[in-house]
Amino acid sequence: MDAEALPTLLGVAVVLVYVLAVVSAFEAVLKARTAQGAIAWTISLVAFPVLTVPIYLVFGRNRFTGYLEQREFIEAESRRLIEHTSGNVAEHIVPVTPEMPVYGSLSRLARMPATEGNAVALLIDGARTFDSIAAGMQRARKHILFQFYIIRDDDLGRRLGRILADRARAGVKVFLLYDEIGSPRFHRTRLYQQLLMTGVNLAPFNTTQGRRNRFQLNFRNHRKVVVVDGEEAWIGGHNVGVEYLGQNPRFGHWRDTHVHFRGPAVLSAELAFATDWLWATQSNLLLDWEVNTQADGDCRMMIFPSDPASVYEEAGLMFHQIIVSAARRIWIASPYFVPDNAIISALQLAALRGVDVRVLIPDEPDGPVVGMANWSFTRQLLPLGVKVYRYQGGFMHQKVLLMDSHLAGVGTANFDNRSFRLNFEITVLVQDDAFAAQVEEMLERDFARSRQVSREELDDKPAWFSLAMAAARLLSPVL
Repeated sequence: MDAEALPTLLGVAVVLVYVLAVVSAFEAVLKARTAQGAIAWTISLVAFPVLTVPIYLVFGRNRFTGYLEQREFIEAESRRLIEHTSGNVAEHIVPVTPEMPVYGSLSRLARMPATEGNAVALLIDGARTFDSIAAGMQRARKHILFQFYIIRDDDLGRRLGRILADRARAGVKVFLLYDEIGSPRFHRTRLYQQLLMTGVNLAPFNTTQGRRNRFQLNFRNHRKVVVVDGEEAWIGGHNVGVEYLGQNPRFGHWRDTHVHFRGPAVLSAELAFATDWLWATQSNLLLDWEVNTQADGDCRMMIFPSDPASVYEEAGLMFHQIIVSAARRIWIASPYFVPDNAIISALQLAALRGVDVRVLIPDEPDGPVVGMANWSFTRQLLPLGVKVYRYQGGFMHQKVLLMDSHLAGVGTANFDNRSFRLNFEITVLVQDDAFAAQVEEMLERDFARSRQVSREELDDKPAWFSLAMAAARLLSPVL
């Protein structure tokens, strides 16, 4: 390269970086979902463009492009299925009434109705969960839908993989979907190759698919869904790895929760998977869509998928609706408790009106910044009577909520910005007194294995701890 031309090229490069920084700052102002995020990106892009422009290109956007249009196609199909499936799913749709107005807002957000006539079982911890999933997959005669954020080629992955391979060889249609960020090396594993050779249909979710998503690593498909034959489904917090069985010495006992359900709600789980499969493979999921509505149960259920492609922050609005609807109790268990101001305000107001508000988080979070952010939000909640518990029986990973004595939720969504705005999540909401009582009993045992945080404990923290909490709080929009 001509030495005389080098300064000119460097000058042009610097100008281009600054132009790109200004354009990105305008985009952040126009499209950031929070004022704090817009301000943070604008200041950093203008002040440090060389550093922050590449970071913004990878992590800056919070709207997933292209998925919404494909989801609308699937939703049109779902309306047709609800009207015409032989299982008469339409007969089980719960009408929106003044006695249960929550279904009005949530069904519009989820674009899926609540249904009645479901049977649901609570699955506590890994051994019980994966035994149930394994037994269910062995019963498969038509199809298996298998989706996890993390799939490892370890003892658990190979155990479930053998069942998937056996069922595929027996003529069962098996579809496996994984997140390429959560499972970055899965496609290179021996397990992947064995599944492929036996006829299992495998696909990564492809979050970087599409022209505007090409550089984005900020979106994750965090869903964990298994469906067998349209008969039964499993959704919850577990991924496929031996650590979820408590076999990782770093974490020790792994505390997590899943649900197993039958009935018309299974159709909603299938449709959520079908939407992801269409995006991942650009092909329709070829199933007969027969759903057995004879579940020998009377639970009302809603499957609530949420994603960053939507106009609204569906997961955050769902949690907010449940909190403001609580009359007696709202209990929340989440490993990542980094909520936005709207959720904090809703919890504060619930406590002020006499609701029993409890938050359960791990005593040993899996990251120091998240841990300090947890402490920061704890300081906001304690003065108004919110009880915060730190779980000490291992690592707590469950995502569970309990409202009053009749509504419980189990799923994949955490109480943090990532689940509210960036991840593809799915939550099972169950309206049933008996199931809520089981969740209450489970959480009471968890509280007994926890220590309750006091205001005195926070007051006794050193000065540097307050500075660290403040710094972590500034980072909370991107955690």
